[in-house]
Amino acid sequence: MNTGTIVRIIYDRGFGFIRQEDGEEVFFHASGMASTPFDSLQEGLGVTFDLEEDSRGRGMRAVNVELTG
Repeated sequence: MNTGTIVRIIYDRGFGFIRQEDGEEVFFHASGMASTPFDSLQEGLGVTFDLEEDSRGRGMRAVNVELTG
């Protein structure tokens, strides 16, 4: 499990970005949320997540995203 902070959310497009502990940002999509509704997310919230290779070949993406705390 990886940890990070939500740094950007594009609500109308259903995706956002998480800053990992090493400072790199990773993409996540609303479909990658484990149990938290996408619409309830806010920038600055801490999350845990897994990483997987994007099926479209665009690098890594966060999946199984859950709020911490």
